[in-house]
Amino acid sequence: MVENIRLSFQGIWSHKMRSFLTMLGVIIGIASIIAIVSTIEGTNEQIMQNLIGAGNNNVKITLRQGEGEYWMDNGAPAGVSLISQEQRDQILALDDVENASFFNYRSYVDGVTNGKNSLNSGKALGVDLNYLDTCGYVVYAGRGFLETDYTEIRKNVLLDEAAAASLFPDGNALGKTIEVRGEPFTVIGLIKKADNFQPVINSFQDYLTYNQEDYGAMLMPDVCWPIVFSYDEPQNAVVMAKTTEAMTNVGKEAAEIMNVSIANPEGDIKYEAEDLLEKARNQQELSASTNNLLLWVASISLLVGGIGVMNIMLVSVTERTSEIGLKKAVGARKRKILAQFLTESAVLTSCGGMIGVLVGIILSQIIARMSETRAAISVPAIIGSVAFSMLIGIVFGLLPSVKASNLNPIDALRRE
Repeated sequence: MVENIRLSFQGIWSHKMRSFLTMLGVIIGIASIIAIVSTIEGTNEQIMQNLIGAGNNNVKITLRQGEGEYWMDNGAPAGVSLISQEQRDQILALDDVENASFFNYRSYVDGVTNGKNSLNSGKALGVDLNYLDTCGYVVYAGRGFLETDYTEIRKNVLLDEAAAASLFPDGNALGKTIEVRGEPFTVIGLIKKADNFQPVINSFQDYLTYNQEDYGAMLMPDVCWPIVFSYDEPQNAVVMAKTTEAMTNVGKEAAEIMNVSIANPEGDIKYEAEDLLEKARNQQELSASTNNLLLWVASISLLVGGIGVMNIMLVSVTERTSEIGLKKAVGARKRKILAQFLTESAVLTSCGGMIGVLVGIILSQIIARMSETRAAISVPAIIGSVAFSMLIGIVFGLLPSVKASNLNPIDALRRE
């Protein structure tokens, strides 16, 4: 086998131009497949990151009615009790849960003002002590909530960057008082996301899918929530999973625990987890048919490359007829001749496959830069491509190899 490989490289090197042109079809086919697969993998990763974010593995569990979130402005729903401490402990004790926080929420709150300035279309949240850590916030000015803010029911708030800019255009927010539906609250800290992730927007469809307008958020201790909204409300939850893969199961398990608080679990009001992994898979499947079509088109060039290999190997058998006859005359068996030509064909296409992989990697990076998308190099695709190129050499080199092994030594020696 080693001798056959050495002879194969010697034959390729002695006919460099012919060998390169023969490999060209394989190179183009493999390069196309690598570039397409890398682009697909990169796009899938981008979709996943756009939906999940910077990788904090958070799953939001909200009270829903039918297809949408329950609108708390209509009042607390009947038959839904508050989440108990026992339920909170059960969620925190789940195997794949890193952390969890429970909060009240208004997506668009009115009546948050500082003189003439107001927080229009901003969010208001009543949070527990775990919220900042669970959701990846850091306090960049002032301080965060302390235990005493909860035990003494202090009317303090935290503002994110957008909310602070809306309420305090001059930039002096710390220590100032704002009104929340007529109740005075003191700004004790300013917060921002630890990793300021923004989804990649490459098209209007991406904008519609991923864009989330951020008008600012105001956070208060959850014990202060009834002061502003006049009644206790069922809380939502955000649960941090230990791994991205565990997010779906963690969300389902946490929702099941929280649904114990619902008197009629068969009704249209229940807690549901936002399955971002499922959303990502659905987005990825939208382009699957187009991606598969591109792969089939790229595979056609491999078929053409295989036919080119078969053609050049037939020419090689014709050129080396006398050599084959001499080898058979001195005792070389059919399987030796067959192995020699099959090895040469496999080496030829394997070299083309490896060159194609390098070209494909370079091509995928060029495409990624030009289209401002991500390219993810797939190691299994690289290994599979090289193995497949070798298989092409064996399959398409079989006919010439069989022809060479079946030559009559006497007729072969007579051939000029």
